[in-house]
Amino acid sequence: MAEESMEEELARLRAENEKLKTTKGKTKEITFKVSQKGAVSVYGMGRFPVTLYKEQWQRLLERKDDILSFIDENSDSLKTKD
Repeated sequence: MAEESMEEELARLRAENEKLKTTKGKTKEITFKVSQKGAVSVYGMGRFPVTLYKEQWQRLLERKDDILSFIDENSDSLKTKD
């Protein structure tokens, strides 16, 4: 490898490394996609997407108040992901 291209590569890697350092620990953006099987996948919540079919999301969202109440009532027992 020529010295000039090695220096360019080193500069690129340093910039990439600095970008990774500054984004570490920041909340990922939540995105939605339609899966191959026609379900809704939510990305950015964890390591793997959360995937449910339309009617499953609808049933879950209908219980939004119950879920929030449950979380509030059990906040002492629940952990947060840092």
